[in-house]
Amino acid sequence: MRIMGLDYGSVTVGVAISDELLITAQGIETIRRKEENKLRQTLARIKELCDEYEVSKVVIGLPKNMNNTIGDRAEKSLEFADMVRKRTNLEVCMWDERLTTVGAHNAMLEADLSRKKRAKSVDMLAAVLILQGYLDNIKINKEDSYE
Repeated sequence: MRIMGLDYGSVTVGVAISDELLITAQGIETIRRKEENKLRQTLARIKELCDEYEVSKVVIGLPKNMNNTIGDRAEKSLEFADMVRKRTNLEVCMWDERLTTVGAHNAMLEADLSRKKRAKSVDMLAAVLILQGYLDNIKINKEDSYE
């Protein structure tokens, strides 16, 4: 069993996959499209990856506003989640992704990556941060239930 993490953007979707023990998240690719509303090929690629990696659940970043409200971008992410759910027939859950893209940019700046390399991989790294946050939360909740 693996979990897929997605960072849904206006023209890209960063993709990360967990290991089978649900401990770590690894970035696998960034899916690019020409227009925001052209999602058929994007959804087909996500389905292919779910099948290839034997994914049992998909976690999608929910970009809430800093005051915890749902804005336009978060609404689009919720709509995208419904499309992923219908295409894959998998459980899809949302994960608060506030500041993950900022964190991804900061990590790449610290690694001294060029602007070009940062642009190519920021969405995939954001997907890793989303999924890793979710996996860490699962672990913490399991540990708490044993006390």
